[in-house]
Amino acid sequence: MNHSITMADIAIVGAGMAGASLAAEIGDAARVVLIEGEAQPGYHSTGRSAAFWSETYGGPAVQPLTTASFHYLESHGFLRDRSAIHLAADAEAMAEVLRLKKELGGVVDLQLLDPSALEGLIPGLRPGFAGALAEPSCRDIDVAGLHAHYLARARAAGTRLSTDARLLSISRERGEWRILTSAGEMRAAMLIDAAGAWADEVAALAGVRPIGIQPFRRTVVQLQVDPPAASDLPLVMDAAQRFYFKPEAGGRIWLSPHDETSTPPCDAAPDEMDVAVAIDRFERVVDWKIVRRERAWAGLRSFAPDRAPVYGFDPRVPGFFWFAGQGGFGIQTAPAAAILAAAMVLGRTPPAVQRTIDADRYDPRRFAERV
Repeated sequence: MNHSITMADIAIVGAGMAGASLAAEIGDAARVVLIEGEAQPGYHSTGRSAAFWSETYGGPAVQPLTTASFHYLESHGFLRDRSAIHLAADAEAMAEVLRLKKELGGVVDLQLLDPSALEGLIPGLRPGFAGALAEPSCRDIDVAGLHAHYLARARAAGTRLSTDARLLSISRERGEWRILTSAGEMRAAMLIDAAGAWADEVAALAGVRPIGIQPFRRTVVQLQVDPPAASDLPLVMDAAQRFYFKPEAGGRIWLSPHDETSTPPCDAAPDEMDVAVAIDRFERVVDWKIVRRERAWAGLRSFAPDRAPVYGFDPRVPGFFWFAGQGGFGIQTAPAAAILAAAMVLGRTPPAVQRTIDADRYDPRRFAERV
């Protein structure tokens, strides 16, 4: 073990999108060390994202963060045109479409589609669908590019990245965090928990009461199909949340059964049953031939009990800041979330666009009564 000591003002645990983006936003104002247990940042969830930006994805709790992130993502070139269609197979699913339109139609451009409009938008669509909701603003996100951008910004601001740094112990002594890792010892006045699926484990190690952040496995499979998927095919999402698919390079498809299987924090692997379910559901939607299943993978989506993100100082333990529970929406909300959290960490007033966001909605104090 390396016995060197790294001194910092702020230690951030987790160098995925959450930790990297927050380090980028606070690095100019504080000495920051970014602690990553894996050999490379973003190995678990960031590197396995299905890579789209959708203002409806995550519902009303997430939409303000997603919408506020658009300008940053667009101006830095991380978005590409896509659009989305929320497909309703039956009357029950159509009721979900109408609920979504009512819930978010006032802030997001959402357009009802009748069945006759669908075949031109989704070639090979099987008959019998009740209707759909179009979301023209949906985009693809360059996830790897965005993550690399934040890591580069953090590095330029003086952040030190420590990889292969598995946590061994965390203690607080005389107002300072002492963090022992397999890569050495770090000391900092503030500890930020951006550990994704491991957020509660990091909290417990630091003597902080866990919130109940639960990881869930999400599966994606890449298929070669015939005819090849058109590059301008919309992201197709089932209104009943049973699947989604989108085109990828070479006419391929990325397909998910929209699974959420609770799991301990882990290096997630796809379950063959989930892959089979995804393919079965896909074949019920379109008449395309599956030429080859090329690869499958799984990532973790981690939710607080109320499924809203958790940003803020712990109400019981001084110097401990939660930046976790982003679910599957941490990529599309990264810019707004990091700017908002940076203002909290540094005691600053957030920029105007972030001031429209109700930060209390994400405050960990909402779980203060949990046992």
